[in-house]
Amino acid sequence: MASARKILEVRPKYALPGAEIEVLTEGSQPDSGGTFACLVDGKPCRITAASSKRVIAIVPDSITEYSNAKLQIAVGSEVSNAYKIQVAGQLADGMHMVANPAIDPSDDAIVVTRSGSRGQHLENTVYRIEPSGYIDELPEPILNPTGIAFGPDGRMYVTNRADGEVWIVGINGNNSIHASNLGIATGLVFDGDGTMFVGDRSGTIYRIKGFGDAQTFATLEPSVAAYHMAFGPDGKLYVSAPGLASSDAIYAIDKKGDAKVFYRGLGRPQGLAFDTDGNLYIAACYRGRHGIVRIAPDAEIVELFVSGNNIVGLCFTRNGDLIVATNECVYSLPVGIQGTLLG
Repeated sequence: MASARKILEVRPKYALPGAEIEVLTEGSQPDSGGTFACLVDGKPCRITAASSKRVIAIVPDSITEYSNAKLQIAVGSEVSNAYKIQVAGQLADGMHMVANPAIDPSDDAIVVTRSGSRGQHLENTVYRIEPSGYIDELPEPILNPTGIAFGPDGRMYVTNRADGEVWIVGINGNNSIHASNLGIATGLVFDGDGTMFVGDRSGTIYRIKGFGDAQTFATLEPSVAAYHMAFGPDGKLYVSAPGLASSDAIYAIDKKGDAKVFYRGLGRPQGLAFDTDGNLYIAACYRGRHGIVRIAPDAEIVELFVSGNNIVGLCFTRNGDLIVATNECVYSLPVGIQGTLLG
């Protein structure tokens, strides 16, 4: 006769719709012909593997609103204890993000992009998700927008990877070029002194101290996708350069431009951000599982923090929410973590 399992833990406890989660259990398996199900708020998950001690399940992609969800295992007519997990809520779809979203410091709007393939001209490419949820299209498109950052002057800067430029983008369509001849310009970030850094994915990181003043700061191995960059609380510039291997590295570059491997062992690492405790959060594959990986400041503790597919970027709001961008959608998770102001 079938009997209910007891859920001991769910890893990770944060997930996007359609993500894979690991449910650790104790209890018997169903007898032959018995029913067996994993439920999130009563909706059945697709089960990809099961044993007497764990279940691998896929969160239903029909959950589009944020949910502090109740997960249960049903064996026959018996149902397990309820275990809480948090499923991200969708803010927007139909995007084409290739890097981190950004938060406008003036009003907490979320800035996202529709990048398109290289050289593709689209009618609208930069969007603002207002705190009310309204999605506003910025009137003047930027070709292949990739990196987004707000400078110390409060203005928004966006890289155009097709033409190797950084643009200053105005809400009313008053755009202008800030720097050019930057190769395949992807990553964009400011340090604590307000100096701009731009990553050319073909192997160069530029330091731009003023209008059009681009100097080589560091060199790394080329990336197949984009350089993604963030400054850590330690003042070092952290860079991911996704490649084709399953053990790509995160680099830490000191103020002299010397680069060292901070951590190696991620599959296709992309967007990254820090919290105020110095933990690094990065979109990557870790030990065969996809999502957002959290790495401790000493790189000794590494764990999957959010499960999700096709994640390319992330950022924290001032309210402690985690904004997660996939290739097509933007999600929000109230994780209660404060990010740094850099990166």
